[in-house]
Amino acid sequence: MDFRSDTVTRPTVAMREAMLKAQVGDDVYGEDPTVNALEEKAAAMLGFEAALYGISGTQTNLLGLLAHCERGHEVIVGQTAHTYRWEAGGMAVLGSIQPQPLDQRADGTMDLAAIEAAIKPDDAHYAITRLIALENTWGGKVLPPDYAPKVRALANARGLTTHLDGARLFNAAVYTAAAPGAAVDAARTICRSFDSVSVCLSKGLGAPVGSLLLGSKPLIAKARRMRKMLGGGMRQAGVIAASGIHALEHHIERLKEDHDNAALLATGLKEASRGQLKIDAPQTNILWAEVPAPLFAGFNEHLKTHGVIVSGAYGKQRWVTHLDVSRDDVERAVDIAAQYFDRVT
Repeated sequence: MDFRSDTVTRPTVAMREAMLKAQVGDDVYGEDPTVNALEEKAAAMLGFEAALYGISGTQTNLLGLLAHCERGHEVIVGQTAHTYRWEAGGMAVLGSIQPQPLDQRADGTMDLAAIEAAIKPDDAHYAITRLIALENTWGGKVLPPDYAPKVRALANARGLTTHLDGARLFNAAVYTAAAPGAAVDAARTICRSFDSVSVCLSKGLGAPVGSLLLGSKPLIAKARRMRKMLGGGMRQAGVIAASGIHALEHHIERLKEDHDNAALLATGLKEASRGQLKIDAPQTNILWAEVPAPLFAGFNEHLKTHGVIVSGAYGKQRWVTHLDVSRDDVERAVDIAAQYFDRVT
C-alpha cells in the first residue's frame, strides 16, 4: 500500500493495450501520429492553440519558463512552489532567470499587493520582471476560483505573462466542477487565466511517463526548440504518448474516487489515533498528518513493517491516494494505524 505519491501508479491493462497498438513515427520530424494526436487533443480540451509533449512536469515547467523569459528576466513565484523549490534550480541554472519568491498563505496564494510590490521598475539595476507563476493544486489544496483571474488582471495591467504549474490541474478541476462529468469544462476555466500551463499525465491520471505544456503557437514553437536544446527530442514516442491519450479519455473523472478515499483516510486516521494526529480535511488526493514528535519514528516504522509506505519528515506525513490505492487499501491502512495507537495510548 504505497501512499507516498500519485507518481507510483502503474499503467492499467487497458492503457498497456493502447500503448501496444500505438502508431509511431519520428517525433523530431513531427511524424509521430500518436504524439501529434495527444498534443492536438490536449490543446483543444483545455482551450489553447498548441501543446508540447515532454517527459516530466519538471521539464514542461522549465520549457514554459524558458519560452516566456530571456536571460536576466525574473519570475514572481511562491516560496514553496514546485518550480522554485523542487526543480533543482533549473530556471536559474539553465535559463539565467531570476526567481523572486514570495510567501504563500495557507491556501497557496500570494498576496496581490505583495506581487505588485515585487514587480521591478524599469531600472538597469534590476532584473526585468516578466512572469508570474502559480501552482494548482498546491500541496493538495485548490486555489480559490477567483484568485487566478485577479492575478491575470494584475499581470495584464503590468505587461506580464502568467504560467500555471498544473501538475494536478485535473484534481483541481474535479474539485471545482459544477457537476459530475464537468471536470474538463472546469479545467478549461482554470486555464483561461494563464498564457501557459503545464499538466502532468504521470500523477493522478496514471500514465507511466509524460507531461504537456500548453500555450500559443509561438510559445510552443519556442518551447519545442528549447526541448531539443535540452536533449529532449524524442523519436518513436507514440508508445508512451498513447498512455497520455488513454489517461485523458478515461482517467479524469475517476479522480473523484481518489478524493473520496483521501477524505475517508483522513477521518479514519483521526479516529484511529484518538486525536493524536492533526489532519486538515483534504480537498483533493493529498492529506497531511502532523504526528507528535515522540511518536513519529515509531509510527512510520510500524506502518512500513505492515506494508504501508508514506512520505514526510520533521513530524509531518504526506499521504496521497491514487489509481493504485483502493477503498479497501485505505480501510486496511487505517486498521494498521489503529493497532499502533492502541499500543501506545
